Order: sequence, then structure tokens, then C-alpha cells
Amino acid sequence: MAGFGAACKTSPGICGAWANGDIRIGVVNSCHSKVQTQEVRERPEKYNCTDFNLLSFVRTLAVVHTIETINNSSFLPGVRLGYYICDTCSDASKAIHSTEQLLAVNGTLPVQCDILERPNVKAIIGARFSEDSLAVARLLSLYMVPQISTTSSAQTLSDRIRYPAFLRTIPSDDHQTKALANFMKHFHWDWVGVVYGDDDYGKNAFHSFLADAEDADICPAFEELLPHYLAQNDVDNRIQEVAETIQSSKAKVVLLILKEELVNKLFKVMIRKNISRTWIASDAWSMSRSISRMDGINNVGDIFGFTFITGPNPGFKEFLQDLTLAPGSVNLFLEEYKQLGKEEGFLTKAVDISIAYGERLAVWSIAHALKPLLNCNEIDCPGERDFPPWELLKELKKVNFTMDNQTFYFNASGNFMNGYDLIRWDPDEASGQRHFIVVGNYNLMKKVIEIKAPIKWTNNTVPISMCSDICPPDLPNCIPCESGTWSMKGSSFCKPKKEDYWKWDGAYAIVLLTFVAFGFVLLLFTLIIFLVFRGGPVMKQAGGDICFFIMSGLALSYASVVLFIGKPNVHMCRGRQILYALGFSLAVSCILVKALRTFIAFLLPYRQERIKRFYKPSVIIICGTLIQVLICIFWMIFDSPAVETFQSNQNMTITFQCNEGSGIGFAIMLSYIALLALICFLLAFKGRKVPQRFNETGHIILSMLVYLFVWVCFTPVYIAKINERYSIQAAAILVSCYGIIFCHFAPKWYMALCKNKEDITQEAYKTRANDQRNSFDSFDFIEIPEGADFTIKGSQTTINSNDTGLGSTEFTMKELHQENNKCCFQTIRKRRRSI
Repeated sequence: MAGFGAACKTSPGICGAWANGDIRIGVVNSCHSKVQTQEVRERPEKYNCTDFNLLSFVRTLAVVHTIETINNSSFLPGVRLGYYICDTCSDASKAIHSTEQLLAVNGTLPVQCDILERPNVKAIIGARFSEDSLAVARLLSLYMVPQISTTSSAQTLSDRIRYPAFLRTIPSDDHQTKALANFMKHFHWDWVGVVYGDDDYGKNAFHSFLADAEDADICPAFEELLPHYLAQNDVDNRIQEVAETIQSSKAKVVLLILKEELVNKLFKVMIRKNISRTWIASDAWSMSRSISRMDGINNVGDIFGFTFITGPNPGFKEFLQDLTLAPGSVNLFLEEYKQLGKEEGFLTKAVDISIAYGERLAVWSIAHALKPLLNCNEIDCPGERDFPPWELLKELKKVNFTMDNQTFYFNASGNFMNGYDLIRWDPDEASGQRHFIVVGNYNLMKKVIEIKAPIKWTNNTVPISMCSDICPPDLPNCIPCESGTWSMKGSSFCKPKKEDYWKWDGAYAIVLLTFVAFGFVLLLFTLIIFLVFRGGPVMKQAGGDICFFIMSGLALSYASVVLFIGKPNVHMCRGRQILYALGFSLAVSCILVKALRTFIAFLLPYRQERIKRFYKPSVIIICGTLIQVLICIFWMIFDSPAVETFQSNQNMTITFQCNEGSGIGFAIMLSYIALLALICFLLAFKGRKVPQRFNETGHIILSMLVYLFVWVCFTPVYIAKINERYSIQAAAILVSCYGIIFCHFAPKWYMALCKNKEDITQEAYKTRANDQRNSFDSFDFIEIPEGADFTIKGSQTTINSNDTGLGSTEFTMKELHQENNKCCFQTIRKRRRSI
């Protein structure tokens, strides 16, 4: 490899494969499983790598095959991709050494010479293990050289501050440990053992799993740590100790967060000791062909694991069977493999080649990022090819491409969000080996395990691994019932808890619905009468068309009571308060118009003219209701009602109720209606001396007193949070509505249906007022404002009707009296006489 030792001294042959190209991609992978070094190093030494790793070798060949596939296509016209592949030997220090070699420019290493601007490679794929990737990512972040790993899943690598140039074609361990915890919870395994490596990958994944396990109510039966480096002398002793822990523990499920070499050593001890458990594999060994073909592997028990989603690699199988490289390329790893003397096609049997799908994605991600960077069109890529790596990194973060009917892109943390496949290792009795079967998957978005195929269990039973034995029915300590269920003491089964709310067939609901129905009947009856007598004196005296708005408001209030019945939901909780608030505000706003009309009619003329300018019925009604609309909108946005539940352990009942948030919005809503009612009451009270034949002040006073009394009584009940407060609120709404019906509409029924037609004409009102002018037993004096249409004929006083223009005919006693051209009152003493 010319030029790699020119300016700075480097170890010859440190990289094992290369091919020239216009743009070169670096690869760091653990083609060997360990390095042989002195136990204590005192000076720099050459790394002697041993234990050729077939899985990593196949992954590097997947990169080579994908690069050659792109070169043989027209995807990057006129551009040829090259590569350099260096070995990490599963050692972080060796990984840094290899990365320095990849970055060398004209044989100069960056740590010894000038800072890189245009390194030998523009991107690096790898490393395999998180321990190695973390070391490499620190170095590459100095020069912002993009690094794409296909297997390193440590959560800390998602840190954009410490590792800004790191990307990966897989999710982080944060999702994998959630998948592991969800899988255990799915089968009710809450007592599990954990064995993990002391590298960054193992420790980070272990701590992440503990947090997710706690959320899923899963407890670790034991936590054992194994050395990551296989060359350590005590690794075999530690594996013996861990095996004894597993054997003595009651936990029947064991999670192994280890690389495959350590699992291989552990399983050899398990097989020798005839220990069977249910094993759960991390992604580091969940698809290990070497472990699946161990002698006696079928005796260790059920094995499950999560693996990154796999996919096809067209032509790769044929490439492995032929192993012919492109002209001009060198691959020392391939020569070492051939020295093993394996038969043709051995690799396709020894390794599941679908797991190299990540390498295919990584190379294609680089190719898609190069296309805009090199300004490629259909025939050429004229852009600058010796670009700084950070420009490629910028384009990589923007790639979004489709392959095999899936869309791939790097999220904000630099990860692909592909999810995981759930793998079961099915035993093959004939061969004594295991086959990988996809039985489900973990959905990252929904965070749920999806079992999609039947699972065959050892002994045809689901293993039990719980922190306490299942109790027989007659023992005091029993397994807990699932959420929403309960069991009597000594019972062997659970049943759903009772739900308490106002059911439609309940006695209280029937009573409420009866009163609501009767209220609607009265409103319908009133509507018919008013339509029949529309335009007549009865209708005018009642307020004219305003009555229809009052009836509409009462109808809404009655409808709100219906929403108190049935199992509450957030829409019912909101709807019943809004319907009552708007309905009753509309009704009281209309009554306010009637009270104000009577109040103005009996003012002095000069005061009357001044106040009449503000008397606009439609504006008063709209504004009075609109203010309540705004109150309800702010209430729903900032303090919305919701459903709350109460659980009684005595009778195992769950009570469903609505709450009004903090209660501030509810209080403002009621207070506003009370304010309108109080204003109506005061106006009516001021005009109470008006002859009762000709005004409705008494009706208004009574109906508003009923409303205020009812809701004043309700307030302490609500503040005290008494359980029956909602039934009292529904009753208060009904009483308030009935109070308006019987005070405002019932007298009109009588006048319309029971009085003679002659008695309800305007002329009849005039005559009756004339005849009864001295019969007001409740008054000694009557204040008569000046400007009245009032004439005296002998002993007879004629009272003419005077239309004040306030929407109906008013009958008032007025006398015209002028003195010095000023208006004044004349007090007329009336003699009492019996009729």
C-alpha cells in the first residue's frame, strides 16, 4: 500500500484491503476478535490480532460488494468509489490506530503532522462494537469526518455535542432496552437475571435496561459483570462464577448483554453443567451463526433476541460464493480466509448474510449524499471531488431515500428509526442446531411488542420467572390482579371492578329525566300558546319575541341535565357546563331587558329620555350572552373540566365523576349568571310600586330570588367536595328553570286560556285600570311622574294607554302638571274603597 509509511512511521500492512477510486471510503471492522499484547505495556508495540471473525469479515465484504455495485451502475456517472478496510481487532486503542491510518494524507498521520483538510478517505464505516466506535468517534469529531456505524448502538453516541460526526443505520440502545423490558412484561417475567460486559456498550445498555425494567415492574434477580477483553486471564474464572450464580438463582429468564465470543464461552459451561434457562439476547449476538451451531446448543433452553431489521442484498450471495474482486483491488483478509481451507459457499452457510443489510444502507447513504455534493446529472458529476469531509457530513444529514419499499433517513440524533425484529432460535432436532425465526417485532413509534407468529416453547409451556411462587387459592398471599380487576380473599380468579356513575336505568337518572321531559313539555306548551296569540296583548305584555329567546335558553339548560347521566367522558363534562352556562345566561339576559323596560317606563321623563338611549334589547341580550361565551372559552382552554376516578377498596368500586378543573372557571361562570340575576332583581325591586296589573316586577323578583337562593345553597356543598354535589347541581338547574317557567309563563297561560277575549284587549286594560284606580290596597301614596297622559272628568279618572316604544304597550297613571314651566311630581292621595 504505497505511501502509507513515507512521512511518518507506520506499521506496514495495518490495513488489510483497499481499492483505488476517485472518492475513497474507509472501513474499520473487527475482522479479528482479539489482540495479543503484554499484560502490562511499557512501550508502543505492534498489535498481533488473532481469532479470525467470519461475521465481521462478511460485513466488510458487504461494503466491498455494494461499492462495486454502485461503480457498475450509472448512479454516480464518471465517479469511481474506492475503499480502505482496516482491522480494529475488537480493541479500542487498535481502532484509533487504524483510523489514523485511514486519515493519513500522503503517508502523513494527522496526530503527528498538520491538521487534516483533505484526508485520504471522505467517510468511515464502522466500527462494529460501541466500545471501539466511541474511541473512533472522538478522533473523527476533531476533523468532522463522517462516521457511519451499522451495529454500535450505545445511547451515548446520540450525543450531538460530543460526537457531532457520528451517524448509524440503526436505533440506539435506548429503544432496544425498552423492547427487552416490553418483551419480558408481555410474558409476565418479573424476576430476571442480567449478565453484561464491562465495556461502554454493556454498561450503558445495562443501566438503560434497569430504568426501563423498573417502569415495567421487572426486578433483577442478579447482576453479573464479565470482562470485555477476551485476552484477560481471569475471564474464564469469571464465567465459571457467573454460571454458578445462574444455576443457584430461581430466575428462569436471563438477559445477556454481551458480545458473541463471551456468550460462546458461557454457553459451553451451561452445556457442560446441563443448565437450561430462557435466554434473551442483545443485538450483539442475537443472530450469531457460530453460537447457533455449537454442540449441545439445543440443551440450553429457549433463546430469544432482538436484531436490527434485516433486508435483502441482491447479488451478495453469489459474490460470496465466487469471491472474485475487481481488478486492482487487494484484500489480505480474503487471503487469510482462504488459508482456513473452507469449501466454496461456506460463508453463506456460516453467516446469515441478511444481517449485513446495514452495510448496504451505509454505502448507499454515502452515495446519495455524494450526488448533490458532486452536482451529478444523468451523464456526469462535474463537482469538486477532493472536498473536505464536513461537506459530505452536511449532505449525509439531509439524505432521504427509499430502498426495498422502506424510507431511510438520519433523525436529529443521527440514527435510523427502523425498529427491531424479534427472533426465536428454533431447535432442529435432526442437525442439533438452531434456526433463526422472526416471530414478531418491536414498533418504535407505538412502543409495543407485536407477536406475529406462534411460538414453540420447550416442554410446550411458557416459562415462569416471577419474584414469588404462584399461590394456591387458600393461601393469604396471592398474585396481584391485573389493573381494573379484583378478587375476594381466598378466590382463585379475578373479576372486573364495578363502575359507579349515573346509569340510564338508575333511579336517580329516571327521576332527572322525568323532570327534564316535563320541562320540555311545558316549553312546548308555552311555545304553542305564544304562537297562537302572537301579536296580541298577552304576547306583548310578556315581552314579545323576547319570550322565544327565553324558551331557547331554558331548553339548553334542560339539555345540560341530560349530560349528567351516563359514563362521563371529557366531552360530556365540558358540554353539560357549557350548555347550562350559555342557556341560562341567554334566559337571564332576556329577563334583564324586561326588568329594565319596566324600570325606565316609570322614571321621570327627563331621566327616562336619558336612560332610554342605552336601552337596546338586542344589544343587551347579545352582549349578556357573549360575555358568558368568552368566559367558557377561557375556561375550556386554561382550566378545562375532565374526568376523575375514585377507587373504593372496601367494595371494589371505581367511581367516575367530572371535575371542573381548579374550580375558578366554574366559579366565574356561576358568578356571572348571579350578577345578571342580581341586576334583574334590583331593577324589578325599584319598580315594585307599579300597579301589578300592568307590570311583571313581582314575577322577576320571585324567579331571581329562587335562582339566587338555590345556587347560594349549592356553593358550600361544592366547596366541601361532597360526593353528591353533582346531583345537587343537576337539581339546582332544574329548579332554576322551573322557577322561570312558572313565574314568567304560567300567568300568561292563565290570561290566554282562562280570560275572556274581551278581558285581554287594550281597551279592557284601560277600563279595568279606570275602575280599579282606588283599589290598590298596598299603597297609601302613588308617585305619579309629570308628563302623564292623564285627564280628570268629574270623579272619574281616565288612564290612556301610552306606547313607550319599548316593545310592548305600557299602562301607566300619569298626570300633566306644569308650574313655572318645570316638571314636578303631584302626589295624589287615594281613598281606599272596597270593590
